[in-house]
This record gives sequence, structure tokens and C-alpha cells, in this order.
Amino acid sequence: MSSLSVGIRTEEFHTPGPADFNLPGIFDSAVTKPMVLVVLSGVIAFGLFYAMSRKSAVVPGRLQFAGEYVYDFVRNSIARDTIGSHDYMRFVPYLFTLFLFILINNFFGIIPVIQFPTMSHIGYTTALALLTWLVYNGVGIRKHGFFGYLKHQTVPTGITGPILIALVPLEFFSNIIVRPFTLALRLFATMFAGHLLVILFSLGAEYLILHYEPHIVGVPAGTVSFILAIGVSFLDMLVMFLQAYVFTLLSAMYIGTAIADEH
Repeated sequence: MSSLSVGIRTEEFHTPGPADFNLPGIFDSAVTKPMVLVVLSGVIAFGLFYAMSRKSAVVPGRLQFAGEYVYDFVRNSIARDTIGSHDYMRFVPYLFTLFLFILINNFFGIIPVIQFPTMSHIGYTTALALLTWLVYNGVGIRKHGFFGYLKHQTVPTGITGPILIALVPLEFFSNIIVRPFTLALRLFATMFAGHLLVILFSLGAEYLILHYEPHIVGVPAGTVSFILAIGVSFLDMLVMFLQAYVFTLLSAMYIGTAIADEH
């Protein structure tokens, strides 16, 4: 498209899209940036909490207090309140690890130089969702037995009669099949969309300020786009935390439902 009255030439502006998330290998290898970030998140989590717990004291220092605060949040506000006081403690290590892992990988998206949320790749969110699926189905089968668990998940308590012909397949589809997909898609979609918006406003600001003509229009418009990129980044920080929380909370809910005495 040639330059018209609006001044912008579309062939000069790279419109961000899904292709921007398919990063090339590092040094022409099969190892990509998201792979490195996933490993790095594990190292950061281990190093951070090792430092927080290395000098444990009755009166905690700042690092110890921060670590205990995060742990207590997952243990009390997610695990105990959702699973119940009788069974929750054995699932706290998994839920705590899950929350911290997702949170760190999400916040990679706002760290300068790194600036890539790992969970914007659906493969990682799918792996975490399948892990939760195995955990809650596994503990449910262990408690109720295989056929008892199927009944527990597909036959609502107090419902009898012909209506079960319709309800049982729906409950099976909802509780057994759909849950891992919704877990994976929710986390992936929010991280993908948030990062895409940041890329769009950032690249738009650069193009408008440096390349758009007339500059008297491009510079103010680019400045507004840059301010929007900063605003979206702050909003994305809140979403990053909320999505780690929601994923962990739903995992706890599914575990609690699987081991409950009644459906």
C-alpha cells in the first residue's frame, strides 16, 4: 500500500502476531528461550527459598518473612480453605510449587531483557494442567476406587431416575475431560494476549515516533502508544499474579472435589 493522506505505509510496520512467540533456537541450536526460562525459573525458586530459609529464626528477617508469607498464603488461603483442614497438608507442597513456578514464569514477561512470559506457550500450560489432572484423578481413584470414583464424579448426590441418562455423560465430560483443557487455555490465553498487547503498543510507539510522517502527528501518537504500553504492563502484572492464583486455586478445588465424600 502506498503512502496516502494518513502518512503510514503498512509494509514498513511489522504487525505483531502469533509468529512473534515462535522464538528461534539459541545459537542455532534446538534450545529456545522459553526452554531456558523454564529451567531458570526452577533455579530461581530453589535459590530464593534456600536463601529465605537458610537462617531461620523465631523473629524472621525480611527474606524469611517474605517466604513464610507466600507459603502461608498458599497453605491457608488456597489449600486449607479449599481442600479442607483434614487432608490439605499433603497437597501443600504440590500447590506451593505450582503457584511459585507459574508466578515466576509469568513475571518473566515484565523483566527487562528477558521480557517473555513462558506461559504464553500453550505447551507449558498444557503440561501443568495434565499434571494437575493426574494428581486429582489419582487421589480420587485411590480413595474411592476406580469405579467408585467414576460414580463419584459423574452421578450427582440425590439425583435418580431417567435424568441420569443425560447428566452422567455431561458430568463425565465436564469433570474428567474438559478440566485440563480449560486450565491450560485460561492461563495460556491471558499470558499470550497480555504480552501481545505490550508488543503492539511498544512497536507502535517506536514506529510512530521514528518513522511516521508527518512527525507532528507521529510523535504525539507514539507518545500516547508508549504510555499505553506502560499502563498495559502494570495491568499485566496484576493478571500474572491472578492467573497463578486462579490456576492453583482451581487445582486445589479439583483435588478437594475428588477426595470429598459426596459429589
